[in-house]
Amino acid sequence: MEATAQEVDAAVRAAHAARGALADRAVRSAFLRTAAEQLEAAKDGLVETADAETALGPVRLNGELARTCYQLRAFADIVDEGAFLDVIINHPDGTATPPIPDLRRYKVPLGVVAVYSASNFPFAFSVAGGDTASALGAGCPVVVKAHPDHPALSELVAKVLRRAAAAHGIPEGVVGLVHGFEAGVELVKHPLVSAAGFTGSVRGGRALFDAAAARPTPIPFHGELGSLNPVVITEAAAAERAEAIGTGLAGSMTLGVGQFCVKPGLVLAPSGAAGDRLVKSLTEAVSDTDSGVLLDHRMRDNFIAGVAERAELPDVESPVTPGAGGEHTVSAGFLTVPADKLAQEGQYDLLLEECFGPVTVVARYEDEAQVQGVLSRLPGNLTATVHLSAEEAAGEGRGAELLAELTPLAGRVLVNGWPTGVAVAPAQHHGGPYPATTSTSTSVGGTAIERWMRPVTYQTAPQAILPPELRDDNPLGLPRRFNGILER
Repeated sequence: MEATAQEVDAAVRAAHAARGALADRAVRSAFLRTAAEQLEAAKDGLVETADAETALGPVRLNGELARTCYQLRAFADIVDEGAFLDVIINHPDGTATPPIPDLRRYKVPLGVVAVYSASNFPFAFSVAGGDTASALGAGCPVVVKAHPDHPALSELVAKVLRRAAAAHGIPEGVVGLVHGFEAGVELVKHPLVSAAGFTGSVRGGRALFDAAAARPTPIPFHGELGSLNPVVITEAAAAERAEAIGTGLAGSMTLGVGQFCVKPGLVLAPSGAAGDRLVKSLTEAVSDTDSGVLLDHRMRDNFIAGVAERAELPDVESPVTPGAGGEHTVSAGFLTVPADKLAQEGQYDLLLEECFGPVTVVARYEDEAQVQGVLSRLPGNLTATVHLSAEEAAGEGRGAELLAELTPLAGRVLVNGWPTGVAVAPAQHHGGPYPATTSTSTSVGGTAIERWMRPVTYQTAPQAILPPELRDDNPLGLPRRFNGILER
C-alpha cells in the first residue's frame, strides 16, 4: 500500500486547497462533533477491524474509541469558546515610552499538518486522534501517514472523517491519508506542509525531525519519541504501604501489555525490609499476569532481545523473568539492580533506555545520594512519579524536595499515583524534555491546539478592514485582553 510521491503530492495539494473551508469556526466545531457522532455510529465495525489488526481486545478498543470521540467534542468546545485565538488589543498610548501605536494580535492556523499515527493507540493517536482533532480545530487540514500495524482501520476512519466533512460542505481532501515509509518521508519534506505531529520511536521521530529542520523552509515538528517514566518510592512510603505499591506498580507496568508510552520503566525502591516487602508484592502480582500479544512481530522480537540483553548484565536479577510467553505472546516480568550501578556511565546505561513491553527495572537504593545520582543521569520524560508517606505528603521530610528534583525531568509529575492513563483535560500536559518530545507543547489536552497556530499582529489597521476577531465591538463575543484587561 506504499503511496507514490505523486499520490503524496496529490493528498497534500488537496488538503491545502481545503484550507478555506475551515475558516469559519462554527463550521469547524460542527465538523468535529459530526465526526464524533459518525465514529460512534460505526463503532462495531471499527472495533472489529481494530482488534483483528492489533489484538488489543474489544474492551480496550471500545474505551479508546470513546476517548477519541470525547476528545473531538472537547476540541469543538474549545473552538466555539475562542480563547485559543489569544486575542490581545492595545489602543494607542502616546504617554508610553516609546509611544504605543494601535496593535491587535491573534493567532492564525499554520496550514497543512502532517500527522504520523502511533501503533499502540489505533484510535486516540491515529487518524482521528489528538493531533488530527487539534489541527482541524485550529483550522488546519491534515494528511495522515497511516501506521502499518492498522492500515485497514486507518482507511475506515479516514472515510468516516471525510463523510463528516462533506456533511458541512468541506472538501474530502481536508483529511488525507497515505501509507508507507517513503511516503512519510516525502510528506514531511513537502513544501505545502506547514507542521508535523509524530508519535513513535526515538529513531524514527528524530529522522523526521531532522528532515523537517533541513527543509529550505523548516517547519515545527512536534514529536513524542520515548520516555522511561521514572518512579521514586521513599523508604517511608514503602514502610507504610509496600504491598499496595507493589500491586499498583504491577498493574501499571503491564497495562496494555506494557505498550503505553507512560509505562513506568524505572523504579527507585529502597533496600531493606520495606523494599523487600514491596518487591515480594510486585513479584506475586506480576507472576499472576497473563501473557499477552504485542502489536507486531518486530516489537515482540525487540522485546525478547532487549530484556535478554539487560538480564545478562552483572548484578542484574530477574525475580520474574520477562520474555517469550508462547509462540506469539510475551510474558511480563521485572529486573532488579543495585541503584549505584546506574549512577555512573557505562554498560548499565542500557537499563536507562525505554524497553517497549511488559517489563520494568527496579533499582534498589541505599541512601538519598544514590537516588540523586540516578536522577541526575536521566533524560527527559513524559512523566515522573514519587510515592510518599502520609507524613511526607503533609510536608514532613523530603516530599517537597523530591517533587522539585523530578520537575526538570518530566512534563507531568505525579504524587502517589501511576502514570498510565492520560486524562483528556484542559490542564493536562503530555510532553516533556527531549527525548520525550521535541517541543515544549502537549499532544493531549486543550492547549494541544496551540501547536498548529502562529501569532500575527496588525498595527494601525482601520477597523473596517480588520478581521472580526480584532474589532473593538467584538462581534464574535470572544474572550480577549483589551488594553490590559481580560474580558470574557
